[in-house]
Amino acid sequence: MTRSRRAVLRSGAGALALGTLAGCLDEPPADGGGEGTVYGAFFALADWTSHVVGDEMTVENPVETGEMGHGWEPPSDLQREISQSAAFVYLDTPEFAWAQDVAADLESEDVAVIDALEGIEAQLGSTEHETDHGHEPEAEYDGDPTAVEVGGFALYDGRSGEEVASLHDGHWHGDVPDVPLDGSVTLEGVVEDVEGRRLPLGGDAPFALEATVPDGANADVLEIESDGDRLELRGLEEGQTTVVFELAADGEVVWDTSGADGEVAVVDEHTDEGGLELADPHVWVDPVLARSMVETIAAGLGEVDSDGADQYEENAAEYAGRLDEVHQRFQNVAEAATRDVAVLAGHDSFGYLEDRYEFELRTPVGVSPDAVESSEDVSELIGAIEDNGIETILYDPFESADGDLPQMAEVLLEETDATEAAPITAAGGTLEEWNEQGYGWIEQMEEITIPSLAAALGAE
Repeated sequence: MTRSRRAVLRSGAGALALGTLAGCLDEPPADGGGEGTVYGAFFALADWTSHVVGDEMTVENPVETGEMGHGWEPPSDLQREISQSAAFVYLDTPEFAWAQDVAADLESEDVAVIDALEGIEAQLGSTEHETDHGHEPEAEYDGDPTAVEVGGFALYDGRSGEEVASLHDGHWHGDVPDVPLDGSVTLEGVVEDVEGRRLPLGGDAPFALEATVPDGANADVLEIESDGDRLELRGLEEGQTTVVFELAADGEVVWDTSGADGEVAVVDEHTDEGGLELADPHVWVDPVLARSMVETIAAGLGEVDSDGADQYEENAAEYAGRLDEVHQRFQNVAEAATRDVAVLAGHDSFGYLEDRYEFELRTPVGVSPDAVESSEDVSELIGAIEDNGIETILYDPFESADGDLPQMAEVLLEETDATEAAPITAAGGTLEEWNEQGYGWIEQMEEITIPSLAAALGAE
């Protein structure tokens, strides 16, 4: 792995310059700056880092109270302040471009740069949530599966739901996504017969989507697993290969893409100057992924301050135990839920929770905090509330003004039989009232998000 703009901490000779800071961090300077200070790029990272370092260092969150790190723009003097610190903890993804820019500029400084996403790619495939492509499968297929005539084939990104490639007249339009080394890509297939009917895939359906690396192609770079209607491609080593997509019925291949094989590249995303591409950047919301990131932060700080490494590891382990308890509380809500659909009057920040705990949040817009809903989006939410008998509307307090309900939540309460609105937070920022109550990431989840989610899913 190369040290590009990401400047990720590593052991060995590459960390020699950073190692000169070790032993200088036991006594943070009285003004809270300098070598005894660590910057976390936004609230969640700063809070986790403070639990890891304990009393050994001072931790700063540059994002103002009332603001979220996602979509935030830093002041002009932030780079100078961070350049005088011991370490900068961030997420190396284009969704936090400002933090990437800071990290890149710090390469010429004696500041350790710790990417909390380091090593997390392999875990992301298991948390990516399904999306609706707008195709309704046939309830039953009344033809002979072994004699089906395929008229159309398309692949969709299993996370975003966007079409990535389709096959027409023996030619591909679009591309099969690159697969990250030691990570995975999930693809969903849509297969239609010559009459334009979508063929049912997976489960008890008569058809299954499969894929294989053909003879003569490099089979060592890729591992493929079929779940009937979904494919998971795992990157084993860097390289390029081809894949044949297959439609199976009764265990026999009845159609495939032979002659128009899909080209697949396995890439080491750490060599990409743009960082780790995430369809949904809100990885910090998931307590299981949070556990891994906390451990990464502790390991990175242990390289900066070798004298404190054991303490950082111990602190991280203790905090990880608390994260496990949060994970169990989310599981308890999911198990007690009387419905698996809720409505959030805001942008979608909770996809990783939806995936892990198997519920669905209907939102008017996607993951971008700057997206604007349409009248059609609002109508769909109203329909979801009515169809599912939802009584509690969720809202993001960061999208409200002066403590009032966001306008979207007010509209939904006025236009439906829902009677309550409850706040939910992705813990990407903090509010003054939460600071006064000493809320960190865990407290935001335990005191706000979990109770509100329980009410919305009927798990109280």
